[in-house]
Amino acid sequence: MRFGISTHLYHDRRLDRQHLEQIASYGFDAIELFATRTHFDYHDEAAITQLGAWLSETGLTLASVHAPIAESLTNGQWGGPLSNALSDNAKRQQAVRESEAALRIARQIPFQVFAVHLGTPTAYSQAGDNNRASAFRSADEICRLAEPLGIRVALEVIPNDLSSASSLVSLIEQDLNAEHAGICLDFGHAHLMAAEHVIATHIHDNRRRNDDHLVPYGGSINWDMALMTMQKIGYEGTYLMELANTSVPETVLDEARRARQRFERTVAQS
Repeated sequence: MRFGISTHLYHDRRLDRQHLEQIASYGFDAIELFATRTHFDYHDEAAITQLGAWLSETGLTLASVHAPIAESLTNGQWGGPLSNALSDNAKRQQAVRESEAALRIARQIPFQVFAVHLGTPTAYSQAGDNNRASAFRSADEICRLAEPLGIRVALEVIPNDLSSASSLVSLIEQDLNAEHAGICLDFGHAHLMAAEHVIATHIHDNRRRNDDHLVPYGGSINWDMALMTMQKIGYEGTYLMELANTSVPETVLDEARRARQRFERTVAQS
């Protein structure tokens, strides 16, 4: 099993070398970079070069990049949303252009998976935010941008009608002409009902009330059953923990390390 940590843990601050050192010191060997410009400026070639050096120095690999979902995150406050499912075509194109900019990281630092939200969660959406035709058009464009870079596009299960597990399966099997597209199974967002197309994971827990992004075993997900299902479908990708900073990163990473060890014991015993 391979395990990684999303820089979501440090999302509300500028990513630096110390953050990667912390992740590596707890025995993780891969990261997912959350592409928000206040966290990491993916438009800045010098910043990308510096990130490549940090990864090399800490022994970490860039497993995946999370597509931009907002213009900023500062002091816990989100800036303007970047939604690829808007009825407003100009704003939809802006979101796709930001995804294109984030994909260009691969020109300097190769990575395998690009995690993409289609639209916004229903709880935060308004009329015209989650247009199905717009979402399909954006998914198709992003897949075409990713293909020559050798990147697989993982459409993430999130709480809206566009991105339910069944909707994503239908999109991939019937609409998208992209063999390199698949599903990012976010365990905190969905039940295991889209397994046949899973190419990436976001691992976190909750208590079925809020999207808490807790360390596994901190909520109510049955991880024994989840891991058994992932074994049955032959998933061999990275188990990428997308965790909230609920205290301090060191404490969260220590809990994540212990969760990883429980995962490994569970799989070894099965």
